[in-house]
Amino acid sequence: MAKEIYLDNAAATPIDGRVKKEMARVFNIYANPSSFNDAGRRARKEINTARVKVGRFLGAHPEEIFFMGSASEANNTAIAGTAKIPGKGEWEILTTPIEHLSVLEPIKSLAPKFRAVFLKVNNEGVVDLHDLKQKLSLKTFLISIMYANNEIGTIEPIKKIAKVIRDFKKEIGSEIYPLFHTDACQAAEYLDVNVNNLGADLLTFNGSKIYGPRGIGVLYVRKGTLIAPLIFGGEHERGLRAGTENLPAIVGLAKAVELIPNEAAKARSASLSRTGLINPKESRKVAVLRDYFLKKIIEKMPEIKINGALGGGRLPNNINISIPGTNSEKLLLELDKYEIRAGSGSACASHAVEPSHVLKAIGVKESYINGVLRFSLGRRTTKKDTEYVLKILQKIVKKAKRT
Repeated sequence: MAKEIYLDNAAATPIDGRVKKEMARVFNIYANPSSFNDAGRRARKEINTARVKVGRFLGAHPEEIFFMGSASEANNTAIAGTAKIPGKGEWEILTTPIEHLSVLEPIKSLAPKFRAVFLKVNNEGVVDLHDLKQKLSLKTFLISIMYANNEIGTIEPIKKIAKVIRDFKKEIGSEIYPLFHTDACQAAEYLDVNVNNLGADLLTFNGSKIYGPRGIGVLYVRKGTLIAPLIFGGEHERGLRAGTENLPAIVGLAKAVELIPNEAAKARSASLSRTGLINPKESRKVAVLRDYFLKKIIEKMPEIKINGALGGGRLPNNINISIPGTNSEKLLLELDKYEIRAGSGSACASHAVEPSHVLKAIGVKESYINGVLRFSLGRRTTKKDTEYVLKILQKIVKKAKRT
């Protein structure tokens, strides 16, 4: 097979041609959006229009949308930026051990003033709601829980989590704290990210997971939420992030969200309320391929373990498997020889392949934790692609176990 089969969409998606076209349109708008002249005003108008489009996608007001350099920066700002506000005293941040490192590391950096409290997750990676209720206290400042896991694809019950937090706030008579943040990077292409439906105070996503440009992230901050900047030197983004705005990337991201069929924005359809999908046609197509792949894996290679939830509890495009008796690096190099591009987990953790903190947290046995592959399907994936990958995977697994 001559063509490249790209199955690493959870790391970065290819840029949609229509997004490229929209970005090219504004490359000639070269003025600084902060400049007090007509050229600057033209650039600023484009950014304001993009902010409206992103706000519409999230069900938010434009002034609640902030553009960042990446989702990692947005996550850092959501956590460390809000943590700059509280006064003296000890605080706790509730999170899970399976979060992205751009959440876990800033939380860790806030010690000793903020203590990290980890919530229990089951062997599929789903948060224990009873444990959340038990661990909420007057010291709880923030809860940060990923909407859909980037490694194993497990979808968290965000609306139920928000209700638990809301009930607790009502019980203690607080209107603001604790805050609730969700990292929605993997969810934005497939799931309902309307912040009012989810009940989030802060939400992050980026362009490179939704067929938009990389180097651009979004931070939603609910009106009334106190937050301070991490990057200083200018009053850009209404004082929250210094630095000349990346106009082509911002416009490209806004175009990318426009291209996601948003059932929530159209009609609050019955299909949305049942499935939580904003992109049902694409989601079902990809989920059918995912389930076909997993079914054939079980039939042809029963020794392989599937990591994460199954069916509707998993992102439509996510396949995460463990192959005993081998290692991820060897498998990925072999797949590359056949023009198959896959991953082993988070592309942000290391250029080397290391055991996943997510798989450790959900109790994957040591014999299965080194030979992990993540195939993340996308808009371009076909059944023929999956059949070819299955055929090659069988061949390289046999070879890897012999060597």
